[in-house]
Amino acid sequence: MHGSGKRFLIAVSLLFLSACANPEGKSQQLYETAQFEEQQNNFKHARQLYEEITRDYPTTSYASKAKERLGQIEGK
Repeated sequence: MHGSGKRFLIAVSLLFLSACANPEGKSQQLYETAQFEEQQNNFKHARQLYEEITRDYPTTSYASKAKERLGQIEGK
């Protein structure tokens, strides 16, 4: 693998690890993925992601946003 490819893989790995160690970052990633799923009309997966945020990251700023979105997509 070339030097630039290795650097890219290291950078991606570090971003992933930092998100896992950072509840706010992980909840943000989940929230953004859930938003994308909503745009794709995949409400079941969006609901699962929002529930994961509220269950696993209840003290983050995205937990309250996720609760709000759960109420708004109820029945979809």
